Amino acid sequence: MLWLALGPFRAMENQVLVIRIKIPNSGAVDWTVHSGPQLLFRDVLDVIGQVLPEATTTAFEYEDEDGDRITVRSDEEMKAMLSYYYSTVMEQQVNGQLIEPLQIFPRACKPPGERNIHGLKVNTRAGPSQHTSPAISDSLPSNSLKKSSAELKKILANGQMNEQDIRYRDTLGHGNGGTVYKAYHVPSGKILAVKVILLDITLELQKQIMSELEILYKCDSSYIIGFYGAFFVENRISICTEFMDGGSLDVYRKIPEHVLGRIAVAVVKGLTYLWSLKILHRDVKPSNMLVNTRGQVKLCDFGVSTQLVSSIAKTYVGTNAYMAPERISGEQYGIHSDVWSLGISFMEVCCCLPLQLLQCIVDEDSPVLPVGEFSEPFLHFITQCMRKQPKERPAPEELMGHPFIMQFNDGNATVVSMWVCRVLEERRSQQGPP
Repeated sequence: MLWLALGPFRAMENQVLVIRIKIPNSGAVDWTVHSGPQLLFRDVLDVIGQVLPEATTTAFEYEDEDGDRITVRSDEEMKAMLSYYYSTVMEQQVNGQLIEPLQIFPRACKPPGERNIHGLKVNTRAGPSQHTSPAISDSLPSNSLKKSSAELKKILANGQMNEQDIRYRDTLGHGNGGTVYKAYHVPSGKILAVKVILLDITLELQKQIMSELEILYKCDSSYIIGFYGAFFVENRISICTEFMDGGSLDVYRKIPEHVLGRIAVAVVKGLTYLWSLKILHRDVKPSNMLVNTRGQVKLCDFGVSTQLVSSIAKTYVGTNAYMAPERISGEQYGIHSDVWSLGISFMEVCCCLPLQLLQCIVDEDSPVLPVGEFSEPFLHFITQCMRKQPKERPAPEELMGHPFIMQFNDGNATVVSMWVCRVLEERRSQQGPP
């Protein structure tokens, strides 16, 4: 057959495409497209914006053959959707069936005013030393340029913040292409964490930056680091987030089980929230788990997170020591790989195992905790998370229902708070007077 020889795109070049935009509680609007194979993601968003002018839409969904909703957020995902639809149309034509329109379901974000829960604002106006979104996109391919610019404008529209209002203090760390500073925001009097990233970086890092901004902008959870906004100055982008005065778990020595239990509850809730948005973290590790003196625990650094299109991914990113065996072997992976990283992270912080021992995980048996030092529920939790076969690891609902998590799911932040304060005080006393 002709379509088998040419492929779905070439075979459908002259076919009119009808896209049915489903409107919540209001029926649908049909949009006729005469050049379907050339259609871009931004084109669809523009039309959705006309259909739903009061909503801020950053993505849309379609249904696959199983009825599962697949999210489209880029030109690449757009192409995958069209390829799937055209293949379906060809089958319908061969079978003499009526051609159904391509149905899409806009995903509208909350209005910026609702999302800006911290009361801070971001300045999106270009000043003498400030540039707008093309500054990050000049070296990107044209499609990515337009996509990134459009998404970044929505992200930066979150409020008002600029370089002049920031007073940088201490350096908190380095990584993911940038340096993180502790800073003071003069108008609000808030202490922030500001990640400053030079834009003279690789295309891959630029994509990671966009990924992190997009996910921070999208998330609204007490277990995910708060996002205040971002701004450009010369060849730098500064990403302003919540400051956690306890730092990350990797700087703490052996964490007692009754404390780690409460931390585990928060981390599992944070991951479950991300997974509910079809987002893999892909870099779960102690340095991406933050605590503060109020006893709060939050996940950070989504620089290598990915939007789950069909619950699997193949790219090799993250930190090797915490990677699940299937990722190191280059196999497909999903939520269960984050579960492995969760288990190995807790194993490290509860008994201070050197990472070199944790890296031998592909051809050898999974690491195990010493018997007698920890409770049975905790041992079982770690064992389940670190099953060699991904499907044998707990699903999100099984994690939340595990006896170890349920035991410490009491909302008692005081336990973590007292522990963090005590450790910080011990550090100060060891350092002595300045």
